[in-house]
Amino acid sequence: MPKEKVIKTESDYTAKSIQVLEGLEPVRKRPGMYIGGTSTEGLHHLIWEVVNNSVDEAMAGYCKNIEVKLLPKNIIEISDDGRGIPVEKHPQTKKSTLETVLTVLHAGGKFGGNGYKISGGLHGVGVSVVNALSVWLKAEVKRDGKIYAMEFERGKSKSKEPKVVGKAKNTGTKIVFEADPQIFPEIKYNWEKILAYLRQQSYLTKGLSVKIYDEREDDSKKAYGFLFDGGLVSYIKFLNRGKEVKNEMPFYVEKSVDDTLVEIAMQYTDGYKEHVFSFANNIFTPEGGMHEVGFRSALTRAINSYAKKTGILKEKDDNFTSEDFQEGLTAVISVKLKNPQFEGQTKAKLGNNEVRGIVSNVTSEALAEYLEAHPNNAKEMISKVLLTAKARIAARAAKDAVIRKGALEGMTLPGKLADCSVRDASQSELYIVEGDSAGGSAKQGRDRRFQAILPLRGKLVNVEKTTLDKVVKSDTLKPIIIALGAGIGDSLDISKTRYHKIIIMADADVDGSHIRTLLLTFFYRYFEPLIRAGYIYIAQPPLYRIQKGKEVQYAYTEEQKNIAVNEILKRSADKKEKTEKISKPEIVMETDSDENDSEVGEKVSGINIQRYKGLGEMNPTQLWETTMDPETRMMLKVNIEDAEAADKMFDVLMGSEVEPRRRFIQTHAKSVKNLDV
Repeated sequence: MPKEKVIKTESDYTAKSIQVLEGLEPVRKRPGMYIGGTSTEGLHHLIWEVVNNSVDEAMAGYCKNIEVKLLPKNIIEISDDGRGIPVEKHPQTKKSTLETVLTVLHAGGKFGGNGYKISGGLHGVGVSVVNALSVWLKAEVKRDGKIYAMEFERGKSKSKEPKVVGKAKNTGTKIVFEADPQIFPEIKYNWEKILAYLRQQSYLTKGLSVKIYDEREDDSKKAYGFLFDGGLVSYIKFLNRGKEVKNEMPFYVEKSVDDTLVEIAMQYTDGYKEHVFSFANNIFTPEGGMHEVGFRSALTRAINSYAKKTGILKEKDDNFTSEDFQEGLTAVISVKLKNPQFEGQTKAKLGNNEVRGIVSNVTSEALAEYLEAHPNNAKEMISKVLLTAKARIAARAAKDAVIRKGALEGMTLPGKLADCSVRDASQSELYIVEGDSAGGSAKQGRDRRFQAILPLRGKLVNVEKTTLDKVVKSDTLKPIIIALGAGIGDSLDISKTRYHKIIIMADADVDGSHIRTLLLTFFYRYFEPLIRAGYIYIAQPPLYRIQKGKEVQYAYTEEQKNIAVNEILKRSADKKEKTEKISKPEIVMETDSDENDSEVGEKVSGINIQRYKGLGEMNPTQLWETTMDPETRMMLKVNIEDAEAADKMFDVLMGSEVEPRRRFIQTHAKSVKNLDV
């Protein structure tokens, strides 16, 4: 690949650097084609596109600071200290380059001009799409000692050219916009989501300062910032916080080959799940690609070679397989290249074939040196791989035994499973129910045509400390594996899943929460494709039954209960022609009696309020009406972020590190409202 001259002066970044490919008209008609949809993901994508422009400036060596502000009335402000978008007239469009970049699709410095040597390859699209999908957008550019401003409405400029509004001592770009409610049904920005994205971008760009301010509400203003000189090593340590690590010193390499920069960090933990994140030009590639293939092949080759050389593996021993390197592996693979070729509309996979060899060679050479230079770390890593290899052999035998005896071969399903009559998986639901009494009510209350019930019996194993062979032998988890019918581990075939709705139904208390977390972690560790396919749900049983005369309501939260009670009281007051404002009612508590300890509740002016201790307290009809009837039930679909959060929480609460658990307990102890001892 021929060398390209690196741009080092502001004057080289001019109108000629911007190449125009096509117009902007389709964006408002088909926003999903450009931002993936108009849900919360698409809404946040607007922020990502503007931020990524600034990150491209940072990767090019011109930007050191980015600020993101969440302002009142759903206004977003993003600024940087990069070179500033050029403002002079563009030779193709005959309009200001600033207007061209913001109103013409595919106009940017990343499409064959000399604006950027490395970029995400899509961000020239992004800022114009943000403009098209906003009620209004204002751009301010600091450049050539002046501040230029230009305003737009739904993608159209309000003036013929940028106006000079002040003097500037430095350079940079500020974009302020309001997302269009005609496009987005709900405009609600998630602080944690934005924080996570900006943290990730900071880790991937060493030395870049990113600050975020939440100024939406006066009483809860927040500010946060990121600056990681450690780059990917800092990222690895963040991902592995609270876990017991094997190689205390993470493996790290950063090397340029031709026009491709390879940066990789890796560390092993004592966990059983792998966490591998790959990026191309700072764009997350969740489906991997050639950079990830190159890394994995080099990891297998280098450690096998070292293990044979040092005698850990004898010459007669079989080599470790690629599967043996997965458990406990945390790795971040970042490549930066001139012309990234992404596969699919969502750019989830990197397709550049030449990258595989470059990453493989860089990793092999650096990892061989690392293993030689750090023999103690190498020993710990290989001991983990060796343990995984032994477990793999044992697990395969145990798993094969489960499958041979299970539903995949047409044999008997678990005896405790009350199956449904429908055989169409897309119409079938499996309720995994905590406790025998709840299981009994669920079996009686269900619709037998499409709802299957599997009661949980026995103690759930701690999947954080359990290998696959023990999982498939577990009295509690083994029936779930067989009932699902899709296999497990490397034999998992999602197309054979017998139910497309797998619903975790547990009590709304501490024990129920623990069981949900255990099951979520189980599915995340061993059935991640089911989560990604949207098959895993959490049932939402009500907390309260509210009755006044013949009127019965159910409340799923404390707030819903208070609203329902006050509405009933208001109706009663209206009937009595009372006009005074009704204050919060005084609650009279009934104590538990020895004769009937399930009737725990409150009485408010003739309103009976029953607090459900568990699912088992509901009769079959109540359970059907509140939790299982598709017409009235509330369910949460589990996404991969939910499962990762459960996995991380499980690491904190059940892992071997004491300090994170102690901090969690100290932080949350005061928030425990009801504790059964």
